[in-house]
Amino acid sequence: MSWTDFYRRRDALDAVLRDAAGDPSAPLDFDRELFATEDDLLLALHYRWMQQLTGRLGVALESGSADRVGTVTRTWRALAAEQPVLRAVLDAHLNSAESSPEAVEATEAVEATEAVEATEAVEREQRMLALTAGLAELSEPADEIARVGAAFERLIRTEPSTSPNAAPSTSHRNTIVPGRHRRLAKSA
Repeated sequence: MSWTDFYRRRDALDAVLRDAAGDPSAPLDFDRELFATEDDLLLALHYRWMQQLTGRLGVALESGSADRVGTVTRTWRALAAEQPVLRAVLDAHLNSAESSPEAVEATEAVEATEAVEATEAVEREQRMLALTAGLAELSEPADEIARVGAAFERLIRTEPSTSPNAAPSTSHRNTIVPGRHRRLAKSA
């Protein structure tokens, strides 16, 4: 990819997010010369999200806080608050990518491949969340790690949000209950 292509794609993604600001769940209007299908566009948007999330997690974890779950939670929420349209577009479209009009018109092989790519992208994010928070180990099966990450992501989304710069509550800070996170993940 040339620099010209890179900037065209970046500008196209920015335009999609600007257009989606009013209604992130509306059908996405995008440059079909740059993105063949909506799934390709969504994968590029998810890649943008992951670049920002992994970079911020790396910086946040450098602080040396022992509360990795809290650090990951605050970082994810802060990014979601800073990039609300990006997060809303991904939430509205990424899980329904296989039912998009483009996928319906596509051949079954292409449709299946795109659905698998979207699922793999979401599962990579879930695994990264679980591993970074210390809720799973690399030695565990990938599907188990993704399942734990999915449960953790649901918790991040549903727990009351605080200011990203607010100090965590000290009532439960650094309290380790063996297996607590596993029981939460298995029940989800």
